[in-house]
Amino acid sequence: MITKSEEIKVSDYTQEIKRRRTFAIISHPDAGKTTLTEKFLLYGGAINLAGSVKGKATARHAVSDWMEIEKERGISVTSSVLQFEYDGYCINILDTPGHQDFSEDTYRTLMAADSAVMVIDASKGVEAQTRKLFKVCVMRKIPIFTFINKLDRDANDTFDLLDEIEKELGIATCPVNWPIGSGKSFKGVYDRNKKCVVTFSDTEKGTKEGHSEEIPVENEAHLREMLGDEAADKLLEEVELLDGASAEFDLEEVRKGELTPVFFGSALTNFGVEIFLKHFLEMATTPLPRKADIGPVDPMEKEFSAFVFKIQANMNKAHRDRIAFMRICSGKFDASMEVRHVQGGKVMRLSQPQQIMADERKILSEAYAGDIIGVFDPGIFSIGDTICMPKEKFCYEGIPTFAPEHFARVRQVDTMKRKQFVKGIEQIAQEGAIQIFQEFNTGLEEIIVGVVGVLQFDVLKYRLENEYNVEIRLENLPYEHIRWIENKEEVNIEKLVGTSDMKKVKDMKGNPLLLFVNSWSVGMTLDRNKGLVLSEFSRN
Repeated sequence: MITKSEEIKVSDYTQEIKRRRTFAIISHPDAGKTTLTEKFLLYGGAINLAGSVKGKATARHAVSDWMEIEKERGISVTSSVLQFEYDGYCINILDTPGHQDFSEDTYRTLMAADSAVMVIDASKGVEAQTRKLFKVCVMRKIPIFTFINKLDRDANDTFDLLDEIEKELGIATCPVNWPIGSGKSFKGVYDRNKKCVVTFSDTEKGTKEGHSEEIPVENEAHLREMLGDEAADKLLEEVELLDGASAEFDLEEVRKGELTPVFFGSALTNFGVEIFLKHFLEMATTPLPRKADIGPVDPMEKEFSAFVFKIQANMNKAHRDRIAFMRICSGKFDASMEVRHVQGGKVMRLSQPQQIMADERKILSEAYAGDIIGVFDPGIFSIGDTICMPKEKFCYEGIPTFAPEHFARVRQVDTMKRKQFVKGIEQIAQEGAIQIFQEFNTGLEEIIVGVVGVLQFDVLKYRLENEYNVEIRLENLPYEHIRWIENKEEVNIEKLVGTSDMKKVKDMKGNPLLLFVNSWSVGMTLDRNKGLVLSEFSRN
């Protein structure tokens, strides 16, 4: 706890912490998540022209898609961190990959967020990846705000969309506004709180100019004039139904992750984006306490502390550097201060602290709880590491490692480039995108790579060639199941009796693991080795 003599110092930074909002944007691929992010930046004045995410060399690329492979393919493959100011708030956006093959990166990023914005395509509803990511949010009890996007295209029935969210994701919905038509007949939205219609005005792509008009619903003559009789009748009927059937808005339920406020709009044409942003900033929480081995750490009551949730190598092509991304959990960070790296057991200064807008950097002298900072990492940090003040010594809750589902043997084409190959594959593995294994009791000659999604193999190949000048060949392996040996001290690995398809490997930390082709082999190996304890997760 902070002493009385420190209270004045603390009060200086509590106001800064209170105006922070740190959230992740999650969605299925192509729901419009990155476009929505760009429009937020546009309103905050962080950019002057929003890009679009298209796989064409001539297209202007989204700010958050900075990797060359992202620009070429028009997909996000890694999380981006973006900070901007809007209406007195300091906003930290964590833009995540939508593709399920990169879900592990999204999961780690959600650990650094205080709330999540879920983007849903109005014509597709709840899709597979949305379900998976939503379960992670529920597990963390993270508040979720829903933006139903692409109303400028023909959409599913609005009541059906809400029903699907409730049934598929198991969370109550409360529409804050309501769409009037979709596609060519999209007229605008009805604001339930103000009881007025906000008319839709298409804007030039990438800009925030546009004209919208608010029409009170009791001004029925003007309403019918603007919408037409058919749309006006349908709206009045739906509003009556909505008021009788939907859940009451309850901010406490929202913040407990049990009720999601729902908004409608079109990120592409910019309609409904600023309405959503303003409501979201009012409803979202200030930075939340984080779990540690000493109990919950309050952002305002403790001095500086942070944890590493992401490591990214080679963001700067000129320097081939490595950045550790840290979520500040409490207090104020000052670039001149000394801090303790708990896992490394060292007191140090964090080198080159910077605020990062995708791949653009700004060296900073201070930051506050809720902020995300990047620091130069000479290879000492790992995902999940805790940083705190020198006199403190506690650890934040760890970030579990996903079990890979696809495996391949990796060989370099030019054996003379062994040093670059090992350096490259180890650095990419330290980022958490891939996991590397070796044959048990052999040298580095044989390297096996495990990934959560097969697209990660393409990213690995691309990055080794473009960042480390190493060409590789991948040979797919039949293994689908991996198990860590929990009681390795009590088991003689050499004498384990497995099945013919079992392979013994070790991870980067030397922990023994077993690979299996099918789940039957896992059960058979347990039966044949009494006392053996296997786990689907690494607890290191």
